[in-house]
Amino acid sequence: MVASTGRVVGSWRAAWLRVEGSWAWYRRYWKSNLYSSGLQPLLFLAAMGLGFGSQVRQGPATDGLPYLQYIAPALLVAASMQFAVGESTYPVLSGFKWQKDYLAVTATPITPGQLLAGHFTWVTLRLLLSGTVYALIALAFGAWLNAGVLAVVPAGVVTGLACAAPVTAFAATTYDEGVRFNALFRFVVMPMTLFAGTFFPITQIPVALRWLAWISPLWHGNQLARGVTLGGVGPWEMLGHLAFLAALFALGAVLARRYFYRRLVA
Repeated sequence: MVASTGRVVGSWRAAWLRVEGSWAWYRRYWKSNLYSSGLQPLLFLAAMGLGFGSQVRQGPATDGLPYLQYIAPALLVAASMQFAVGESTYPVLSGFKWQKDYLAVTATPITPGQLLAGHFTWVTLRLLLSGTVYALIALAFGAWLNAGVLAVVPAGVVTGLACAAPVTAFAATTYDEGVRFNALFRFVVMPMTLFAGTFFPITQIPVALRWLAWISPLWHGNQLARGVTLGGVGPWEMLGHLAFLAALFALGAVLARRYFYRRLVA
């Protein structure tokens, strides 16, 4: 691809230009994002792990561990899921409808596919940053049992991306003022946070409804996170959870790419 400067711009470089644009915005407004991406999950950890958790007995429901250590990995994954969904709803719609920076970017030699790759790269970097901050501060709470915490952050990133891809495709097909996102948060994100094994094992859910947890990406992410820190999840199960999340991301990315081209090239 040849840019206006005459230099060849590869696909990765084109995607990274979008990331640089996002970084230029973020470094000016990072303080306004600090609460949602860093402090909110930590406050939730303190409230649920130390406050409410002090009233929860160690037993089979918590794998014989203090409640703080039981929910710490899952809270990181849940926060990653919520952040990824948030970054893939209104910001994406804004790029098409309000600020229309997607139209400006694709007026250059950067293609919609490269723009989408830049979006996913930026979400990945933000997930790594927020997950690392959470993991380090949670260490002071005594939330981690072993070095498995090093794998919890990648588990959060994988889960976040698995949610970000289909939601990005959903946002790319949104033409109203984002009203449908309210239903997404209310009927998908919130129930998934509450009933996908974040706060209690899904064995406490009636069998007839348990399949709803099984098909949720958050449950698979929770199993991965707890598997690397608390154990109890075999290698084949871990691969199964990874495969589910990878397949969801791939499907969402394919759909998002199709809708990006349809909306930006047509």
